[in-house]
Amino acid sequence: MSRWSASLRWPAGADGVVLVLAAMLLLAPALGVPSELVLQDTLKSALVAFAALGAALLLCWHNLRTPQALRWHSLLWLPLLLLAWALGSMAWSHTYLAGVEAVRWFIFALLLWLGLNTLTLERLTLLATGIHWGAVLASLWVALQFWLDLRWFPQLPPPGSTFLNRNFYAEYVLSTLPFSVLLAAQAQGRAQIALRVFSTSFNALALLLTGTRSALLALLVLAPVLVFILWRYRGRLALARWPRADRMLAGAIVLGTLLGLGSLPTGNPYLASEGLGLTALERAFVRGRSLAVTAEYSTGSPSVRLQMWQATLRLIADRPLTGVGAGAWEVEIPLYQAAGAQLETDYYVHNEYLQLLAEYGAAGWVFSLALGFYLLRAARRTWQERTAEAADPQEWPWRAMLLASLLGLFIVSGAGFPWRLAGAGALFALSLGALAASDRRLWPDTAAAVLPRPPGLRLSLLALTGALLLALGLSVLAVAAETRLVRAAQLAYAISSTGAPDDPRWKTTRQEILRLVREGVALHPHYRKITPLVADELAAWGDWENARWIWASVLESRPYVVALLANLARASIHLGELDQAQAYYDRALALRPDAPSLRSVEIMLLLRRGQDSQALTRLREHLTTGQVEPDLIEYAYVLGLRRKDFALALASQRLRRELWPDTRIDSWLKTAMVYAGPDLKEHKRALEAFQTAWEATPETLRPQVRQMVPPDYRGQLR
Repeated sequence: MSRWSASLRWPAGADGVVLVLAAMLLLAPALGVPSELVLQDTLKSALVAFAALGAALLLCWHNLRTPQALRWHSLLWLPLLLLAWALGSMAWSHTYLAGVEAVRWFIFALLLWLGLNTLTLERLTLLATGIHWGAVLASLWVALQFWLDLRWFPQLPPPGSTFLNRNFYAEYVLSTLPFSVLLAAQAQGRAQIALRVFSTSFNALALLLTGTRSALLALLVLAPVLVFILWRYRGRLALARWPRADRMLAGAIVLGTLLGLGSLPTGNPYLASEGLGLTALERAFVRGRSLAVTAEYSTGSPSVRLQMWQATLRLIADRPLTGVGAGAWEVEIPLYQAAGAQLETDYYVHNEYLQLLAEYGAAGWVFSLALGFYLLRAARRTWQERTAEAADPQEWPWRAMLLASLLGLFIVSGAGFPWRLAGAGALFALSLGALAASDRRLWPDTAAAVLPRPPGLRLSLLALTGALLLALGLSVLAVAAETRLVRAAQLAYAISSTGAPDDPRWKTTRQEILRLVREGVALHPHYRKITPLVADELAAWGDWENARWIWASVLESRPYVVALLANLARASIHLGELDQAQAYYDRALALRPDAPSLRSVEIMLLLRRGQDSQALTRLREHLTTGQVEPDLIEYAYVLGLRRKDFALALASQRLRRELWPDTRIDSWLKTAMVYAGPDLKEHKRALEAFQTAWEATPETLRPQVRQMVPPDYRGQLR
């Protein structure tokens, strides 16, 4: 019994800390929420925070009982600088968002410090094992989503594993590949070689399944780097001692995984309909080739990111020293948009470096330049392998792989925001911590060791315990708010899908929606991602009063979002409060005079004030520009019929078909009704329009469309 108990005993000291960190990097990518009620990164962020604080508690507790030197490294000043800037931003910028950033950099600095003090060469293998198998489990979900259409975890376009977004997964797993490759190269025995080589190849294959272009581009850079590292340090790796048969087996596994499994077609209907290829190899080729297509940078998703980057560069030029405050990019960016740009639904720049400079100003420049200088020096030192004392030869391949992991992460950070996601952010911090620990072993005179007195450790234990309780409370609060808001949105969508939101049977459900939103907003008044969605549905039902207060709650936190101001103006018009509507309209017009959504608000205000002639003139001007929204088209059609300006009504429907081809059935029906009306009575043109609508109608919808055609024309349809 005593031997059994001893085998279950938790590892003491730093061994236990690294075990916690390895478990964190195993579970964070592998676990997901099988429901839309809680966002995936909320779970992952909680896991990382609890693990970091728990590991720090464990290390301090051990040091209280067995005092040991606690190390310091100049790298630690960098996240602490951003932490201090974020705390200061709370006083003059967006308090809530700056507070979130302060927490993020605190956890980052804590993980870096833990890595510095615990990651010896021997323990690096344990950490890498956790990283590798966490990536494998995440990749397994990707494969099941791709081939078997697994739907356990909510997805944006699949396959996103447990990350919701496939780009988030791809960016993370790319950064883990160097650790997986080194573990495979250090494998011993045929079974271990086969398992590690296959699982590493499987991770690379899963990355191809996503078709994420930034990760594919990074893989093109990282793959030869990894091959070079294996070649350069071949004499220090178990790979060099593999029998020839094992080497051939490893090569066959790599080719079989990438070419064999990479040729299996998807079983996911959505992916099959994307037109991006049915297999991993096809998707990688099609998506990679699209980067060379010029149109992608004018109409595709890269064009949207280019707009965001250009707006952010204007922001940086305007506030180079102070920035806009930690986390406040999404609040301030509407002020820097170019004419016609639509960035208001974005929350991140999709470029970590630009966002850092935009939010942190001079502090961001110091962080970027100092980190870049450190990593370039670390790479040079690793290349030269110069040290004052005899070093363990295993230091250098580990340093090379750590730098390779950071290289991959930094490449994808140019088109995404992985630092802000829990898994990649933790990997970033621990990679720097491992490099700092290696520095301490190779060049021990680079920073002084710190040995706090026991009272300092006791205070640290109390502070960490308080932080852990605070993290628990904040996690519960976040889950409670998200659950209520998401549930409210789900109920609203369910009612809208029936097509009869005013049916009395939905009265109780609508009351439940409002209760959930009120509670969710009370818990989290700054949650912009979901809250407005509920208001949009309420407005579609004609419940302008409740839609207005929900939009207004979001506007308090995001005061420069023109779409919110336009919606509030519309709601006020429908509620008969024209002065309030005018105030919202003027405020939005001052921000974005070119916003298409404001044109319909202008027409609504003119019509409500009885200025039909002026509204008619403005409608003609707006239709001439072609920059309109659907509701403006509807106003032009209705006002054209009311004023017997049939040319305007017909022109509105022509423009509608050009801009929104998927509405052509209804548009042709409305066009036909104009021609068939008592004023025009153009039977031939009306019949042609009805026939065009009929031919565009799918067979399943033809009974409904047939009922909308007047009896005089119904029998003449072919």
